[in-house]
Amino acid sequence: MRLRIAASAATGVILIGFLAWLSAAPEPLGAVSADTISGGGKVTLVGLAFLTGLLAYFVSWPYGREIGVLAVPSGLAIWAVRCGSMTGLMRANPSFTQRQALFSALKWEPLFWLAVLAAGFAGVLVGWKIRARPHSDQAKDNAASNSSVYSNAVVALIGSALIAQLCIAVLARDVRIFDNKLGSVVAQPATGQIVFAVCFSFGLAAFVFKKFLDVSYVWPTIASGALTFFAIITYVKQDVLEHLVQRWPAPFFPNVVVSILPLQMVAFGALGSFAGYWMAVRCNYWRKHA
Repeated sequence: MRLRIAASAATGVILIGFLAWLSAAPEPLGAVSADTISGGGKVTLVGLAFLTGLLAYFVSWPYGREIGVLAVPSGLAIWAVRCGSMTGLMRANPSFTQRQALFSALKWEPLFWLAVLAAGFAGVLVGWKIRARPHSDQAKDNAASNSSVYSNAVVALIGSALIAQLCIAVLARDVRIFDNKLGSVVAQPATGQIVFAVCFSFGLAAFVFKKFLDVSYVWPTIASGALTFFAIITYVKQDVLEHLVQRWPAPFFPNVVVSILPLQMVAFGALGSFAGYWMAVRCNYWRKHA
């Protein structure tokens, strides 16, 4: 099983993390964002994500449906580690109008990275459809009503974003300095802090909501994109941004979540969500068979 997990992750690392890097590689130490990828590059990346998911399914067969989904976020995680930081984007956009336009684009950017993940999931699903054999005697009994399923999904989505917001604020905190208008500002955390904080935070959220509401890792993964959106519209208002531009250098932000690139949030959030989900599955299994 460990070899299958490693093979699935390696598929994404090779195809997306390294081979596709040239299509998105910014300037040295530059941050990767949707704007740094051309329109053709975006289409190519989505297609490659689909192919990666499809190959990962067969590489990790017969557990490809469960393990193959690791491939695409593993590849994106390589990008998230290799690229620069939000501070680099701030330095490249020093004026108020530039940063206002930048954050207006960044709050929607998670949709693109979630679409890349969705393409990888679609590849896994197609692989499963190819290999799956029909079972005429198999029937599924849904104990929960549709309204219950939908309400659990909404709770998991909102709750995952809240849990991640609180945990990231604690685990990815760098230098915090008092500010008479904002209360305080925080410095850009190191990449290692971001990796740990985001993975742990969404892993915890996925564990909690799988264990108590029996929901999929899909909802915490989507929450990783929603968190960036809500953090920007909450903490980067016009007066706050003007104050930051006038009084503080590029590495300082009103909230630590704002200092994390959407790519980093979605890639590490997805990996953390998968890990937390399967830890909850394993925990439930051992409790039943102990």
